[in-house]
Amino acid sequence: MFSLTGKQAVITGGGSGIGRAIARLFARQGAAVHIIELSAEAGQAAADEIGRDGGRAWVHAADVSQQAQVAAVFQAIGAVDILVNNAGIAHVGSVENTAEADFDRVYQVNVKGAYNCLHAAVPGMKQRGAGVILNLASIAAHVGITDRFAYSMSKGALFAMTLSVARDYLPHGIRCNSISPARVHTPFVDGFLAKNYAGQEQAIFEKLSKSQPIGRMGTPDEVAALALYLCSDEAGFVTGCDYPIDGGFTTLNN
Repeated sequence: MFSLTGKQAVITGGGSGIGRAIARLFARQGAAVHIIELSAEAGQAAADEIGRDGGRAWVHAADVSQQAQVAAVFQAIGAVDILVNNAGIAHVGSVENTAEADFDRVYQVNVKGAYNCLHAAVPGMKQRGAGVILNLASIAAHVGITDRFAYSMSKGALFAMTLSVARDYLPHGIRCNSISPARVHTPFVDGFLAKNYAGQEQAIFEKLSKSQPIGRMGTPDEVAALALYLCSDEAGFVTGCDYPIDGGFTTLNN
């Protein structure tokens, strides 16, 4: 079950965190993995890890917010069976203290970056009459989270784009779904704590962990397992859906 043999998968931001876990698992399941990564070094490290495990992976250094760069990458890759829009950045702030430059940057990467990849991938999928798209949204698209104004905006847009693409391309055999994680323990979390809570990292980590009713953060591998299901043939009856993977955050936090 859940074989991706013979599939070409594109994963943006596949050099670290959730994207790297997805790339690693998809390769293990037989996919030819193409990592689009702003950091060529991080992308290559992920590809090397996949290669050591016997998988196949290629790295394409590109800024997903730049449409010309994205178009060139997809042109080089050719036929794409699976697209995972994972690349994204975070921002802390309310509407009052979110600077225009910060708002624009979050939009450019999280929203326009996904649009650029969709714009490049969908025509080929439509021509072949098949394709799977998975967008990494967030619980911030569904519930109010303090000081995440720009980030929530971007993830809400991803959720809405998921529904739009799923509806528009039903007749063309293209499925589109999204995943909405709560807090997942990635290198980004460790870096965020070190930058903003120097000397308090452990205490704040425990506080953030306990904000999920299940009592801990998720792991990238847990998100990757859900991504594998949604991108596999076993999920052929699933489209236009968002899947919370949140330790009960959106339903049990009362």
